[in-house]
Amino acid sequence: MQLFSIKERLLSPIWQFLHDSRAVGIVLIICTVLSMIVANSGWGPAYIDFFTHLFQPQGGHHMEWNGLHLPNSWLLWINDGFMVLFFFLVGMEIKRELTTGELASIRKSMLPVLAAVGGMVVPALIYVLFNANTDYHQGWGIPMATDIAFSLGVLSLLGSRVPLPLKIFLTALAIIDDLGAILTIAIFYTAELQTNYLLGGAGIIVLLVIFNLLKVKPTIFYFIPGIVLWYCIFNSGIHATIAGVLLAFCIPLSKIPKLEHALHDPVNFLIMPLFALANTAIVFPADLLGAFSHPVSYGIMAGLVLGKPLGIFGMSFLAVKLRIASLPDQTNWKQLWGVGMIAGIGFTMSIFIASLAFKEIDIQVVSIMSVIFASLLASIAGFIFLRALSNTQNK
Repeated sequence: MQLFSIKERLLSPIWQFLHDSRAVGIVLIICTVLSMIVANSGWGPAYIDFFTHLFQPQGGHHMEWNGLHLPNSWLLWINDGFMVLFFFLVGMEIKRELTTGELASIRKSMLPVLAAVGGMVVPALIYVLFNANTDYHQGWGIPMATDIAFSLGVLSLLGSRVPLPLKIFLTALAIIDDLGAILTIAIFYTAELQTNYLLGGAGIIVLLVIFNLLKVKPTIFYFIPGIVLWYCIFNSGIHATIAGVLLAFCIPLSKIPKLEHALHDPVNFLIMPLFALANTAIVFPADLLGAFSHPVSYGIMAGLVLGKPLGIFGMSFLAVKLRIASLPDQTNWKQLWGVGMIAGIGFTMSIFIASLAFKEIDIQVVSIMSVIFASLLASIAGFIFLRALSNTQNK
């Protein structure tokens, strides 16, 4: 009994930490800082080579294994393979919210939907202002994304200072934002399309939809075709992670809560940290300050730090004034502006899009550093603004 009590005392804080919304952000920050330190140390070359070394140098992004075309490095396995589970989890969250959650009601969904659109369009336009006449114009999708884990983690640090409806608003906005980023990747960041694989993937989706309509319950009937779907999408030219979203939309709604619960910890505390370690393994340029004076850096940082709050607030204000939507209960315009600032935390999806937008390593480094710095600025500024606002309102 005493042994059980000791175990309980030791394990309980760990489990509380793992299920705290701040935990994901803390783990990702630790992994990012650790990765950058190691990459710029004496172990850097070996560390970076571990992720980027090609299993078959002549295979490009693919390797041949028993006639199958598969990812050709650990970096590609993480980004094209393991991250499918992250997108699968996000896809299930989107489906659940659209069918039974905050986005199921048209009236409830209009404000976060329109705010998310503003929060995607304005940052993209700001990026284009800096890069329209450069070779880096294709990076416009980088500042569009809001990181759910980080943004909610920062908001949770404020506790009861932020009303629950405002947290729900940010959650719904971030989910719609993720959907927009997913569509952006599928439509604009694809390689040359391979028709045969696309048709194969379409056939698998039809099969999954039929299973859903026939109310087939065992998840094995979805996961095995899902693996084939991933293989087809991976080889089609569309980014492989889209397979995770497509599979999620085909999963029976009754199975989603259990799957979300099962995947929450592995995705958030294994796959996303691996993604952070692999994608922030970058060597700082000799001219570090020069990297932040690049047009790409200007576009990303201005897009996330300024474009996000401007787009979210502006579109929300317009929607409310036109009586298309209404402010969440217990909230005001100043609080909405503060949430818009926190929505400028891009991280996971922004880094992901940066790796697709640019093939040049130097520009990827500039992009990733800009995303990290902008996300840091957005989180600090949003936290201080909302905390100060709460202190003023409580006096």
